[in-house]
Amino acid sequence: MLIFDKKIDLKNYMMATHHSKKVGFVPTMGALHAGHLSLLTESLKNNDITIISIFVNPTQFNNPTDLQKYPRTLAADVVKIQSISDKIIVYAPNIDDVYEGAAISNLFDFDGLEDQMEGKHRPGHFNGVGTVVSKLFDIVQPTNAYFGEKDFQQLQIVKKLVAKNKIAVNVVGCAILREPNGLAMSSRNERLTADERDQAAIIYKTLQDVVEKFNDKSISLDAISHWVAKVFEKTPDFRLEYFEIADEDTLLPCLKRSFKKNFRAFIAVFVRDIRLIDTLSLK
Repeated sequence: MLIFDKKIDLKNYMMATHHSKKVGFVPTMGALHAGHLSLLTESLKNNDITIISIFVNPTQFNNPTDLQKYPRTLAADVVKIQSISDKIIVYAPNIDDVYEGAAISNLFDFDGLEDQMEGKHRPGHFNGVGTVVSKLFDIVQPTNAYFGEKDFQQLQIVKKLVAKNKIAVNVVGCAILREPNGLAMSSRNERLTADERDQAAIIYKTLQDVVEKFNDKSISLDAISHWVAKVFEKTPDFRLEYFEIADEDTLLPCLKRSFKKNFRAFIAVFVRDIRLIDTLSLK
């Protein structure tokens, strides 16, 4: 398995050996789980070469404590990648290699997608995402890039980034993988205790119930939001940050049901200082 920590070495290798081949790219922040591995599997099926980046991007963290505590498990990550294929190329740079001494976000206009949900609660987050994704796309030059739908807002942001900047990459959204109890797989799950992980099943169960309530026209949208809030008021170890029903394309809040549009439920919950997000289509 090839592991690069310098972008110039990765670029030179790709130019010398894989020029004009289809390149699949999976950008991650490491602490890999089965969800990440499913993205790699999808890439391997549809590309000549697959590259994964492992880089904890500082500019997308608005909480310094969250950045500090984010799990970094490169050695274990490499073992997991090898279990899929030893042909996958790993790019695991340091901050200076990506940002060249100045870890500062660029400013982006994502046509308002950045102002909803995560954008309201994590100021500057999507400028950081746009900055690092732009840099990684420039380094890797992928044909296809794979993102999980758990971060659905991020997926839409990246699609907008590609469209507005005419970047020649196909952005592929992949289904959420879940723990047996329904908890969406996330690197942050590693920080949960066994008991907290069991209790966190309430997040997905709540979203499943929201699907039923949304499709029952006798229940108002306000009543659904009120019900979700009550669920977490009765779950003292969990703190609801936000719950939103939004249009999948614009991410604007749903004010009225319409079967001509696709709506999705979004949720963010804190367990201690660990932030968990999830989403579910309301079709």
